[in-house]
Amino acid sequence: MKVAVIGAGGWGTALATVLSAKGYQVDLWVRNVELYKTIILKRINETYLPDIKLPALIRPTLALEEALWGKSLIILAVPSHGIRQIARKIAALLPRQAPIVNVAKGLEDGTYQRLSQVLQEELPEGHHRRLAVLSGPNHAEEVSRGLPSATVVASAAIDTARQVQERMMAPNLRVYTSTDLVGVELGGALKNIIALGAGILDGLEMGDNIKAALVTRGLVEITRLGVALGARPATFSGLSGVGDLFATCASRHSRNRRVGYKLGQGIPLEKIKERMPTVAEGIITTRAAYQLSRQVKVEMPITEKIYQALYQGKAPREAVQELMLREAKKEMEDIGPGNF
Repeated sequence: MKVAVIGAGGWGTALATVLSAKGYQVDLWVRNVELYKTIILKRINETYLPDIKLPALIRPTLALEEALWGKSLIILAVPSHGIRQIARKIAALLPRQAPIVNVAKGLEDGTYQRLSQVLQEELPEGHHRRLAVLSGPNHAEEVSRGLPSATVVASAAIDTARQVQERMMAPNLRVYTSTDLVGVELGGALKNIIALGAGILDGLEMGDNIKAALVTRGLVEITRLGVALGARPATFSGLSGVGDLFATCASRHSRNRRVGYKLGQGIPLEKIKERMPTVAEGIITTRAAYQLSRQVKVEMPITEKIYQALYQGKAPREAVQELMLREAKKEMEDIGPGNF
C-alpha cells in the first residue's frame, strides 16, 4: 500500500505515523522548504510535532506529482483556507481509483461551503464518488504517540467509506463509517466555535457550570444548523459531534480553546494570531458559520456572540451577560429554526 499525505502540519504528520506503522509507504508532501530540510536531516517535524521521531517509511517530498503518483490512498491535510488552492493543483495528478480523504475541519470563508463541496467544485467529476472526510475527537499530539483514539469517516458512497475504514483502521485508531457527509463535516467544523467560547469562559474564570451550559447549548446550535442543511440529527450525538466537541472544549491541546482563553484574558485577536505557529480553524469558521446561519435563517446566539467578540470588538464578559439575559425558553423542542 502506498499513501500520499498532502500537508505536513500536526494532523497530517500524525496520520502519516499511524499509516506507516501499518507498513504503508507514505509520501508526506511538505510545502515549506525549511521544514522539509529539517525532516530530512532530523526525522522530526520540529514545527508541529517536535517530540515524535518519524519512521523510515515516511518519505517527505516537495513535489506534488511525486507524492501522488501511484498511490492507493490520498489524505488531504492542509488548513481549510488552503483546500481550494490545493485541489486545483492536484486535480490533474490524482490516481484514478484512490479514495481522497479530507481531514481538515472548517467552512470556506466567503462561500460558506463545506470543504467537500469545495473539492467537488475543483476536482473532476470522476473523483467525486471517492471523496470522503475524516472527523472526530483526535488530537494530533495523542494520535502520533499511539494513544487510543476513535474517529469516523464519512462519504456519500458507503463503499468509499468502507474502503477508507479498512485502509486506516489501526490498533490504536478505531475508524467508524457514516454516509452523513453533511453532518460529519459540520460537526467537525462548528465545534471549533464552541471551543473558542469555552476558552473565553476559562479566561474570564467563570467556572465549570457555565462552561457545561455553553457546551450543551452549543451542541443544540450545531445540530440546528446541520439539520437545516440536510444532516441527520443523530450524527451530532456521535464522534464528530459531541465527541469532538467534548475533546476540543476540554483539552489542553485545543488551539481554539487556547485562542478563546487569551481573548477572555483581554488579549486582542490580532496579537493572539501573530504569536500562533499553527492555525486555529474556529476563527474563520465563526465568521462563515455566522453568515451562513443568517443566510438560511437559523438562530445561533452563541455563534453570534463569539462572532461579535472576534470581529466587532464586543467585550467577552458583555457577550456572556447578553447570552444569560436572553428571553426565557423551554429547554427541549424539536430541532429547527426558531426553537431553542
